[in-house]
Amino acid sequence: MAGTAGTPGTPRVLRAMNDRAALDLLLAHGPLSRTRIGKLTGLSKPTASQLLARLEAAGLVRVTGTSEGRPGPSAQLYAVHPGAAYAAGLDVAPHRIRAAVADITGRTVGEYELPTPGRHPAQPVVQQVTDALDGAVKAAGLARSDVHRVVIGTPGAFDPGTGRLRYASHLPGWHSPTLLDELAAALPMPVEYENDVNLVALAEQRLGAAKGHDDFVLLWSEEGLGAALVLGGRLHRGWTGGAGEVGFLPVPGTPLVRQVAKANSGGYQELAGSQSVAKLARELGIEDLPTGPHAEVAATLVARAADHATGPYRELLRTYATRLAVGLASLVSVLDPELVVLSGSALAAGGEVLRALVQAELEELAAARPRLVVGDVHEHPVLRGALESALVTTRDEVFDTSR
Repeated sequence: MAGTAGTPGTPRVLRAMNDRAALDLLLAHGPLSRTRIGKLTGLSKPTASQLLARLEAAGLVRVTGTSEGRPGPSAQLYAVHPGAAYAAGLDVAPHRIRAAVADITGRTVGEYELPTPGRHPAQPVVQQVTDALDGAVKAAGLARSDVHRVVIGTPGAFDPGTGRLRYASHLPGWHSPTLLDELAAALPMPVEYENDVNLVALAEQRLGAAKGHDDFVLLWSEEGLGAALVLGGRLHRGWTGGAGEVGFLPVPGTPLVRQVAKANSGGYQELAGSQSVAKLARELGIEDLPTGPHAEVAATLVARAADHATGPYRELLRTYATRLAVGLASLVSVLDPELVVLSGSALAAGGEVLRALVQAELEELAAARPRLVVGDVHEHPVLRGALESALVTTRDEVFDTSR
């Protein structure tokens, strides 16, 4: 009968469910024997054998060796076939695009960074994206057509109604209303777009400090301040994708910023953004200030401050913690999250010392009392989140054996 292949409870659907359970176990645990897979899934030995034969024939698993060091005959060990599919992620910033390709197991197999200097890019954005992707693909020894899916992380968010990038006027060349159509035409695989801070939250939820938590806020500090809101296990993006653009949040302690879209800044950014740290240091009489981009300067100063128990550097850290807590108090008072993750170079540089100061201040300013932690994903967290996002959908598609 037509349509019975997708009916819940049919043999094909049950086999597909068992196949996916086994593949997820292999991803989580690494190589496993048939007996171990049977025990973990509750399947009989014959059924587990049939499952593995089916997955091996489909190119989804392969034999990687035999068990050793145990009494009795050695057993074959099975693992997910890394080459079953590949996914890519891109992290777009005003001065560079960082790209990476991962195999289906999540292992990064190729990386590339493309400089994009200047407010008026010499190359069109479509060319920049394809060049960055091709660089990572080449580093992986693959062809562009081998990539199953791409996720691109950018500041701001693409408005679902107009297709324009909002909340990111500092990203040159990315604001054409036809850009998404042009990228879709240039790339042979499905392409998804996500806010960069949301991708950091996804990386922390799957791999880092927020693992196992369904309700949390991630506060991100690099050149700009941003937040990601995870509610009930899902990212909350808002009507136009602008949920979490907390840099525009009006807060006490700084003059109101009007026409924030034109200024590309707001009260919280002015109060506690990375550019405020050097200004505060000068006001406290700290000399020998580092030079460079705001985020790098802020991270250096905060790291120095975390090493000082007294003096102007400690006052710098206390004041910075209070400013961070002011904005966080508004967020947690409305959302009442279980957890707040502090991420980005400036917040990570303060480590446990800064975290404890912000925690103490937040408990004074807000009725809700979430636990604060420092993020665990330190190496290219936006890119890691983009890869994780691409892999989730890729696995859902490639691992579906019911079709």
